[in-house]
Amino acid sequence: MVSWILKKILGSKNQRELRRLAPNVRRINEFDEQFKSLSDDALRAKTAAWKEELSKIPDLQDQWKKLDEILPEAFAVVKNAARRLKERQHTFTVCDQPMVWDMVHFDVQLLGGVVLHRGRIAEMATGEGKTLVATLPLYLNALTGRGAHLVTVNDYLARRDAEWMGQLYNFLGLTVGCIEHDQEPDERREQYAMDITYGTNSEFGFDYLRDNGMATTREQQVQRGYHYAIVDEVDSILIDEARTPLIISGPATISTHQYDKWKPLIEQLVRKQNMLCNRVASEAIEKFGQGEVEVGGRLMFKVKLGQPRNKQLLRMMEDPDKRRAVDKAELSFYQDTRKEELFALKEELFFTIDEKSNEADLSEQGRSFLNPDDPNAFVLPDLINEFTEIDLDQTLSPEEKDKKKAERQQHCDAQAERIHNISQLLRAYCLFEKDVQYVIEDNKVVIVDEFTGRKMPGRRWSDGLHQAVEAKEGVQIDRETQTLATITIQNYFRLYQKLAGMTGTAETEAAEFHDIYKLDVNVIPTNRPVRRADNNDRIYKTRREKYNAVIKEIREAHAKTQPVLVGSVSVEASELLSRMLKREKIPHNVLNAKFHMQEAEIVARAGQPGTVTISTNMAGRGTDIKLGPGVTELGGLMVIGTERHEARRIDRQLRGRCARQGDPGASRFYVSFEDDLMRNFGAADRMTRIMERFGLEEGQELEHRWLNKSVETAQKRVEQRNYMIRKRTLDFDDVMNMQREVVYTYRNEVIDSEEPRKLIFEVINEAVPAKVKEYLDVDEPNYTGLVHWVNTTFPLGLTKEKAQFETRTVDENEQFLIEKVKDAYQRKSSHEEPTAVKSLERYIILNAIDRLWQEHLYAMDALREGVYLRSYAQKDPLIEYKTEAYDIFVELMANIKNEVLNNLFRSTSNLQAFENFLATLPQFLMREHAPTAPTASADARMRQPVGAMAGVAAGDGDGEGEVSIDLPVRRSIPKVGRNEPCPCGSGKKYKNCCGRVA
Repeated sequence: MVSWILKKILGSKNQRELRRLAPNVRRINEFDEQFKSLSDDALRAKTAAWKEELSKIPDLQDQWKKLDEILPEAFAVVKNAARRLKERQHTFTVCDQPMVWDMVHFDVQLLGGVVLHRGRIAEMATGEGKTLVATLPLYLNALTGRGAHLVTVNDYLARRDAEWMGQLYNFLGLTVGCIEHDQEPDERREQYAMDITYGTNSEFGFDYLRDNGMATTREQQVQRGYHYAIVDEVDSILIDEARTPLIISGPATISTHQYDKWKPLIEQLVRKQNMLCNRVASEAIEKFGQGEVEVGGRLMFKVKLGQPRNKQLLRMMEDPDKRRAVDKAELSFYQDTRKEELFALKEELFFTIDEKSNEADLSEQGRSFLNPDDPNAFVLPDLINEFTEIDLDQTLSPEEKDKKKAERQQHCDAQAERIHNISQLLRAYCLFEKDVQYVIEDNKVVIVDEFTGRKMPGRRWSDGLHQAVEAKEGVQIDRETQTLATITIQNYFRLYQKLAGMTGTAETEAAEFHDIYKLDVNVIPTNRPVRRADNNDRIYKTRREKYNAVIKEIREAHAKTQPVLVGSVSVEASELLSRMLKREKIPHNVLNAKFHMQEAEIVARAGQPGTVTISTNMAGRGTDIKLGPGVTELGGLMVIGTERHEARRIDRQLRGRCARQGDPGASRFYVSFEDDLMRNFGAADRMTRIMERFGLEEGQELEHRWLNKSVETAQKRVEQRNYMIRKRTLDFDDVMNMQREVVYTYRNEVIDSEEPRKLIFEVINEAVPAKVKEYLDVDEPNYTGLVHWVNTTFPLGLTKEKAQFETRTVDENEQFLIEKVKDAYQRKSSHEEPTAVKSLERYIILNAIDRLWQEHLYAMDALREGVYLRSYAQKDPLIEYKTEAYDIFVELMANIKNEVLNNLFRSTSNLQAFENFLATLPQFLMREHAPTAPTASADARMRQPVGAMAGVAAGDGDGEGEVSIDLPVRRSIPKVGRNEPCPCGSGKKYKNCCGRVA
């Protein structure tokens, strides 16, 4: 009560914040009046003067202080420029369409600009001109010369806004760039070099990954830092898309999937399950008819486990008594702590489906159907026990033990692959529907974004699910991919030193923005009062009744030529409505993932008299709906939602499409108990009881504001669940992010280094001592093992006698080997092409980082999947993940150094350099203790490819620095026969002269 009174007296936190910012708006308008007398050149000169002044301030924090000082003046310059363009009726083209500039900033837009400059989120209603608002802080922050980015949701909006707002920036002397999907690296670099750059979140994110994870030279990198960014439709990008990480993947080296092999059997299995569920549902109807309600409820629950979208089940669930019987049966099964009855019930089905967690699980009956001859076909072997038994078997030699272990490992991998393939195919058949989660286009499966209804070409579901869906639809199954680089949307945008955002709906997610991005939300008032009438939801028992009511309302509005916008949650629903309207002979436009190209055109026409537009989710559409002539008198645009979305924001965005800039408008949502939200998150039970109490007949609806609250409670549950999923994803990715930063920083250090040899020598200084300690700094020093490692890694030709490791301390041995390796490397480098040596050294390090980082990503994915099982041992999976991830990362960094050492003498700049090097050496080289006959290892060395620099050696332990190599011999003269005269000119036969030495 006290807080309510204080809020009434002092205003909410948001109102107090806006009052504090209001003086800025007054000062901007005062400067704007002063600037009216300036010429265009004088106005433009202010940009150049500020840029020069800011370029002399090296520290970013000091630059920001200066920006705060000049904010009112800079914003006034932008507003004044916009007025001049409007007064001159400035004409230009945007996306090949002619346009006339007709915008000048309102006071509320100036307020929004101040909020964005401060690094916050400005919530502004649809139609309030967010595109124009962004010009103010972008202009101001671009003056630093560090670049300012505006992030949008698709390529069309990025290009449109860059060309549209670019008129204003160009007038003021700033440059504008736009990042688009198919641009070449050189063109991208040019766009990033502009003062202001527009682009989509995925393009910015993928450029970051390419720059830091794949580029090998500074010239291949395109971005130039992360100074300031405004994210348009910030809730769509930072929340809705945050659950899916950005991944650059390449084809896997081997493809082991068996989706096409198992597809026919899974199809049969799904068919058998459908027949079984239909039979059980019919039986349940009989039992209900005979008055055996409890038995009927148990049978219906069985159908719900096996086929939650079964039509007979959904029809029965409309009846309050039957719904209650199902709920009672479910409760009785789950009350049993051992759940024996539940497991027995599941075993009567071929598989069970959990819609909430998106999982499908085979039962014993299903496993027997798929593989009747092998009862252990779906059981993973216990490798630890099997390996222990092999180790204890005294009859096996070490080689046989290794062979048996490899066979058991291979068998386990094959079992795991089969189980995984079948599980993903079940999910594809039972949980993923065509025209809902994906569409088929050009013989490919294209994912549809569940929040925006947009197609996402190029995106693929991970973990083999995409291939399973491809197999189901009979399209080409693409090869498996492996991750080359990955980052979450959250962690990419947290790279920016200052981040801001704008959207029509952020207030419901304010806590998440603050917790994850440290972004506060300010709600900006509208320029004119909102005149939209938000009607109560209408709630029906069935989808059929709901859709009939929707068509009836559309027909009534269309009869009086009032425009109607109908929002649906899936492609399937929009096409169903379209068919129903065709039957009623009502002309209409359909805007869904299948007709993405005409999107802006369809939306722009949606406010014309008599227009009916059916659209999947309106989030981020970015195009205003302006009312046609005479529509205002008819009540403005009518918005009808055919289903409540999981997130309240999405519903608010749909409502916000009407009544822009003080226009009239109305909105209403239609809901049925068969909607996914109602079925899965529990608002249906309470309403069923209400319907029963009032004795409502079929076709009658419930409508009351209390019921709206009940639906919103279900939405809040889903939002909370989704937030926890995103938060958990971020907690896990934060671990990866710290590792990614270390690896990418090291990688960039290598790329930028003028002297990569220093980095090579750093690796030698760190890795060699670590290996020496591993062999010698123990209770029983392993001198033989150390000699073996040295000779397999470096061409030093050491023997135990020459090395004399026993005569030195561990530290002295470290120094001894470091000097030997460095000396050998200097000798090897002296024979390389001087211009190519630096590139070769960079390549050696980068190649080691990239190859092992990819393996590391794979290992981390596997760890993340398996670590959840630790919760069964009462351990927190996140803590376990952090602990093991650290150990894997330490191992990764050590492996990178060892890989560099291994490749140091096995790489050459080019074949000619290799030939030059060989030409400086005697044709045959002798060694002390060299064997008279070639050994197996010598044979192996002789078979090495020419490019492998496997054997430049410096010295043999006596400090003389004698050079020897272990490489294939190349003849510089023709082969000499044993009985031919020796080419040295001695007159003797070759076998009695130089040939004897060989």
